[in-house]
Amino acid sequence: MISSPQDDSVARVNTSAKQKTKPVAAIIGGGPAGLAAAERLAGVAQVHVFDAMPSLGRKFLLAGKSGLNITHAEDLDLFLSRFKEARARLEPLLRGFLPDEIRSWAAALGVELFVGSSGRVFPKAMKASPLLRVWLTRLREAGVIFHPRHRWTGWADDGALTFETPDGETHFRADVSVLALGGASWPRLGGDGAWVPLLRAKGVTVNPLRPSNCGFDVAWSPHMAARFAGEPVKSVTLSFGDRSLRGDFVVTRYGIEGSAVYALSADLRDASDRDGKAVLTLDLTPDRDLERLTRDLSRPRGKASLANHLRKAAGIDGVKAALLRECLDATVFDDPAALAEAIKALPLTLIRARPIAEAISSAGGVALDELDEKLMLTKIPGVFCAGEMLDWEAPTGGYLISACLATGRAAGAGAAIYDSENGC
Repeated sequence: MISSPQDDSVARVNTSAKQKTKPVAAIIGGGPAGLAAAERLAGVAQVHVFDAMPSLGRKFLLAGKSGLNITHAEDLDLFLSRFKEARARLEPLLRGFLPDEIRSWAAALGVELFVGSSGRVFPKAMKASPLLRVWLTRLREAGVIFHPRHRWTGWADDGALTFETPDGETHFRADVSVLALGGASWPRLGGDGAWVPLLRAKGVTVNPLRPSNCGFDVAWSPHMAARFAGEPVKSVTLSFGDRSLRGDFVVTRYGIEGSAVYALSADLRDASDRDGKAVLTLDLTPDRDLERLTRDLSRPRGKASLANHLRKAAGIDGVKAALLRECLDATVFDDPAALAEAIKALPLTLIRARPIAEAISSAGGVALDELDEKLMLTKIPGVFCAGEMLDWEAPTGGYLISACLATGRAAGAGAAIYDSENGC
């Protein structure tokens, strides 16, 4: 079934032979979505998984390096709301593999999970590697065949899938295909978006890939960038538009990043793309209201320096004090009421999102209206899409992996139905 272009007659013989047994399914992409599709098709098809990298699940492994956040245990309606504009299209697919079912699936693989205080669900081992290892073993036992170092390059004139390999170009004939090629974040792990022109050449609408769950550039002073890069800013409330959340972020040499920033990143990115900037509002003392803070800052400071006064009266020091100096005019520090207002609503101007290669995930991708309800491309019958290459985005917190698993299973199920209905 895999051949060089010169071995076309052999490929035709092999294809004819396999049609007397099971249909052949090609899964392109060995991340969570692709493996979930392979799992769904195993047993009903001869499943071949292709990946450009030397080993599978590399981004999955890196995402789980500091604790694999596999799903979330919050109320289902709240969970579904995290997918924002894509919710209506994704909800039937997400309901096909609910967070509780993901937890049961992991348990069946022998992976013990726990629910963190935030509702995030993690393996007790706090790593992705044990889960991936046993998952791949189970898939191999189910007959799935893996082909690493196979970079998909499109279709030959006769419809065969084409791949670039260390041994040259090779062709593969499949009855159904599932594309699970990811977005364009972390390209060194395989997600480089090289598939975009291949689908556009077939007339498929692919919306531009953009960074999601990403950091942002800030025009720091040289002192701020040199002195405070890597410093966490803890227990603050971040606000943008009509959204506010409490959390932490990190100052970097170029700007800011971290979980609280990622949660707002879609709106911040859209605003900065549209307006050339986005102004994030920080409450540096969320446990102290404005009236109390004004009163505390109005106390006579005597011979104490401004830095000591801020530390003793408001609990502001270190990187928080540096943020005040970066963002405020010097005259504000002479007015306790104005300073208190600034501490409670500090404007931090973000210039732009960081490059997509640094982002945790991607927005954009295959337009959802290019797919039928089973995730088949309407313009390329027999070809299904899943995972991050679809045009949806969600915050970190288990939502990304959950949706990749759910859409992968849905695409696998759709491929199985298509094959049976078309007599492949």
